[in-house]
Amino acid sequence: MRRREFITLLGGAAAWPLAARAQQGARVRRVSVLMPFDENDPEGKIRYSAFIQALAGLGWTDGRNMRMDLRWGGGDTNRIRALAQDLVGLQPDIIVAGGNLGTLSLQRETPTIPIVFVQVGDPVASGIVARLDRPGGNVTGFGGTEATLGGKWLELLSEIAPGLKRAAMMFNPDAVTVSANMPSFEMAARSLKVAPIIARVHSDAEIETVITALGRDPGGGLVVILDVFNTAHRARIISAAVRNNVPAVSSAGYFVRDGGLLSYGPDPVDFYRRAATYVDRILRGEKPGDLPVQFPTKFEMVVNRKTATALGLAIPPSILLRADEVIE
Repeated sequence: MRRREFITLLGGAAAWPLAARAQQGARVRRVSVLMPFDENDPEGKIRYSAFIQALAGLGWTDGRNMRMDLRWGGGDTNRIRALAQDLVGLQPDIIVAGGNLGTLSLQRETPTIPIVFVQVGDPVASGIVARLDRPGGNVTGFGGTEATLGGKWLELLSEIAPGLKRAAMMFNPDAVTVSANMPSFEMAARSLKVAPIIARVHSDAEIETVITALGRDPGGGLVVILDVFNTAHRARIISAAVRNNVPAVSSAGYFVRDGGLLSYGPDPVDFYRRAATYVDRILRGEKPGDLPVQFPTKFEMVVNRKTATALGLAIPPSILLRADEVIE
């Protein structure tokens, strides 16, 4: 071997362990995620996958420079609270939480670990942040709705079911705050001459009671707030609504793809992609309290023609023309 080749090889061999040691010495950041879904729910898997892919695009890979702790809440309020305590005990660098309940539970456990929330309804009224532009403290994220949607859902429900006489807004008060949507819902009800009903549910039995009562007489309709609880119980809600001949509208397309009638709202998967950008910025040194709470800017409408037929409804052209997706 020539002397120059030997020196080059020796230099490379010497440099390689140094580079390897430098890479091994880089701090691995710990990221925890509290998903509100059941671990077997395809919708939860889609959102988590979108989050992981977005992080990878920003240079964060599990097992290389990041360690991921994932927990599934299964729509169970007590389980979500327990998992929040568990994750905080791991002392991660940052925690991502889906929904009001998970965020509030984490916030009660730590005033210091950065928290990025996803799809929180009315974060100020919920007490999660003091203000939207500079939330302060250790929490920021992405609000899942806007105030006018309550009225929009009722208008769409009245449009697809013109015989509407009364409509219930159904939600779990332990999982979400609907104060932002309530005024527009009630205002639309007055304008449409529809009796508004506030339906708080905590169990399968209460879901059945609400929907059965709505279907007892013609003209009942349902606005489903897809909080942690209702999302986990959406199959029962959809089944009960069709069985009792109650048209139902919600905020997310997956509700309609699973058999619901109509949805209008932001793409929930996009929230998780955007959450990755805040995780990246915080891990690189920015403070969560300096990052403004963001809200959706793009909305989509999905309608299910098969479900409409089962309910004896004809989808009006005005909705078909605006729909981003029509499920046949």
